Amino acid sequence: NHTVVTEFVLLGLSQTHEVQMILFFFFMLFYMIILPGNVLIVLTILGDSQLQSPMYFFLANLAFLDICYCSVTPPKMLADFFSHHKTISYSACMAQLFFLHFLGAAEAFLLMVMAYDRYAAICKPLHYNRLVNRVVCYVLVGATWGGGFVHGIILFGLSIQLPLCGPNILDNFFCDVHQLVKLACANTYVVELLMFLNNGVVIIMCFTLLLISYTVLLLKLWTQSFKAKNKVASTCVSHIIVVFVMCGPAIYIYGLPFQDVPKEKVVAVFHTVIFPLTNPMIYTLRNKEIKGSMWKL
Repeated sequence: NHTVVTEFVLLGLSQTHEVQMILFFFFMLFYMIILPGNVLIVLTILGDSQLQSPMYFFLANLAFLDICYCSVTPPKMLADFFSHHKTISYSACMAQLFFLHFLGAAEAFLLMVMAYDRYAAICKPLHYNRLVNRVVCYVLVGATWGGGFVHGIILFGLSIQLPLCGPNILDNFFCDVHQLVKLACANTYVVELLMFLNNGVVIIMCFTLLLISYTVLLLKLWTQSFKAKNKVASTCVSHIIVVFVMCGPAIYIYGLPFQDVPKEKVVAVFHTVIFPLTNPMIYTLRNKEIKGSMWKL
């Protein structure tokens, strides 16, 4: 039971050349918005002294995570549109899998930290500076990166244990645990169960906790004045949209253990390509302070 597969063949999103060219320009457009948009968010928040509150500190970290996350699968996918033989080495596949889940989990944990920040600001306004001071911010962000690393390294460790003896064809545009499990040449129920517990349960738990926390916050808004209610509701709605865009596809892909997921490639596009676009689009377009600072920059 040792790995004899040295590379994988990626079928990609389509085998038709014309469709591949259309998809290339479509995804290149997304990438040209995602990368500069998130870089601009980071530079704006770092360069504006008025955007130094914890909320913007977390937003800058989210934008940086998006920069890293959108650099894992899209560049390889864009290059493969011009390749007749789409392959990826075993080591590159494992690296792609690790960073995808490391950064994805870190983003999910960071969204939970941002929910805590909004809870402290709305429900504990008099204690906010004590509950979310600079040291707490650094500790929370460090914990999100640490939690994401642990999550990614566990999945990486489980994946390299899979006995892959052939075939080596992945019906997708990137490497993920689902495709590798399908290629295993031995019984992998124990490994797949552990993967589900580490992946599916984590994302479902994060989504449930985030949904509960924002529901409590929205209910709390009924006691606020109309002006305060308007401003806070706008922020919370932005966060809720990001939560659904991130967690929805992830739950669909990883929340069904031992089952083939219909249209997995299409959903994976939203999970790996469309999601990083939500940060510059939703947070920027709905935030007057950031838009004003960007124009100044």
